[in-house]
Amino acid sequence: MKSVIAANMFELKEYLEQMTARERDRMSKSWISWVVFLAICFLAAAIGSWFTADSVKTWYPTLAKPLGTPPAWVFGPVWSILYFLMGTAAWLVYRHRPIAKVTVALTLFVVQLALNATWSFVFFGLRQPGLALLEILLLLAAIVATMKYFAHVSRLSAWLMMPYLAWVLYATFLNFGIWRLNRGAP
Repeated sequence: MKSVIAANMFELKEYLEQMTARERDRMSKSWISWVVFLAICFLAAAIGSWFTADSVKTWYPTLAKPLGTPPAWVFGPVWSILYFLMGTAAWLVYRHRPIAKVTVALTLFVVQLALNATWSFVFFGLRQPGLALLEILLLLAAIVATMKYFAHVSRLSAWLMMPYLAWVLYATFLNFGIWRLNRGAP
């Protein structure tokens, strides 16, 4: 096993030595841009968390919830994975620039990311599940539009958005259930 790893490391070393300075620079910038896209996604997560932090401890536990509501500890790991996938998907699209479709696709990506953070503000910050339900429907439309444009540039990027779409559909079900079960509650 060690000899296989050593052989692969040797091949990697040879490959890197043969790369031109321009190729190494481009590879370095590519990784930096990937980190930037991840940071943008996790910034949106932080903004949403800021609105969520207080209500998740005080208001949210008092709500009646539909069957199938996961335990609170599930949300953090799931969203972390989803933001990672979203950032990677946007980065894959970005790498195909300067195609005109890339601009539209990334604009839609930013719009859906803003709607994502806005949902947390409406649901947890304003404590308005009904209004949040309307907002999450806009979010779903923006995700689908983003995926459509991503697919024109990179099919992989569209597929990387699929778990996010599935989770937001599930969140829509939960949002609807909470709204329905708690209508008229103070």
